Amino acid sequence: MIWIEIIACFVIWLSFWSLIPRDEWWFRGADFPRLQILALGFISLAFLMFWNEPWTVARQTIFVLLIAALAYQLKMVLPYTFIWKKQVKKVRDDELDPSKQISLIVSNVLTPNQKYHLLIEQIEKYQPDLVLTLETDQTWQNELSVIEKDYPYRVPVPLDNLYGMHLYSKLELKDIEVKFILSDEIPSIHTTVILPCGQPVQLYCLHPKPPSPTEAKDSTLRDAELLIVGDQIKDLDESCIVMGDLNDVAWSRTTRLFQRISGLLDPRVGRHYVNTFHADYPLLRWSLDHVFHSTDFALVKMERLPHVGSDHFPVYVVLQTGRKFEQVQQELEQTDADEEEAQQAIQEGIEKAEKEEKQVTDEIAQDYKDGTKSV
Repeated sequence: MIWIEIIACFVIWLSFWSLIPRDEWWFRGADFPRLQILALGFISLAFLMFWNEPWTVARQTIFVLLIAALAYQLKMVLPYTFIWKKQVKKVRDDELDPSKQISLIVSNVLTPNQKYHLLIEQIEKYQPDLVLTLETDQTWQNELSVIEKDYPYRVPVPLDNLYGMHLYSKLELKDIEVKFILSDEIPSIHTTVILPCGQPVQLYCLHPKPPSPTEAKDSTLRDAELLIVGDQIKDLDESCIVMGDLNDVAWSRTTRLFQRISGLLDPRVGRHYVNTFHADYPLLRWSLDHVFHSTDFALVKMERLPHVGSDHFPVYVVLQTGRKFEQVQQELEQTDADEEEAQQAIQEGIEKAEKEEKQVTDEIAQDYKDGTKSV
């Protein structure tokens, strides 16, 4: 049964590989499939324990290392199960106040997906205050025009590069800005949404590039964009929500650092996974779509919605604000080391963005010089 030892070694290698503090996609990719790694690890552990063969030194070594690898993986994913302490309080029935609530749907639609009606059906069913769509181009904007009668406030950013986004709101939006934080190709929406009770909430809608062989070769810009927003939020004494497809899992080093830097909470902690990607492969799923919020919000409802033809499931979340929630919910503590790590990641992202911009400028200038382009 040599194949059991091979699987166990694979689990051990992936677990310790993910500890290497590098940004290249072939390192950061190990952050994503922790649940799958755990499943393989426990299967191989069971076979190792009950394998009816003498315990050799090699088998004993693999067994000990496998236990260590599984312990590490459990440490990373257990916070997103019901056995962990809840980070966000659930609003009791007698505390419900619709005037202080905000409901939202986040959906990465997958640009080539033509099943527009499936997302529209979910929007019409749940009637959220906010709808954030990602990967939406002009065609998607045209197809979603049927919901515009219910959403008088809109921020359209149709793009053909898989990074278009649209924000639809029933609630008033103020100070709307579409920012390209580190790349001219990657937009983000920054605005203030006014709750029915009149309270303003700072809203950030993000969709950075993932580290992958087909997108970004490393996570430097993704990490920096997320931490730049977190660094801005930490200085705010206002209600705040960050939502979108962050192309990072909840348990990654960067996402957890973002929480500590920003002070925002994750309603999934102490409850359950909301694994939104990949919608077509049940055994290969993890959480890429997120909603983080300030400590004055508590959770009313959170659920993953049905398949809408995309590679992502939509997420539906209802939050309610209140000072009493702020008094019982504590943000994660930020250390000096966290601040140093965040600032270093931000600086590396800025330097990389400047380098890439200069490279593009130089290439365009060279094309004009060679005569391949004309004014």
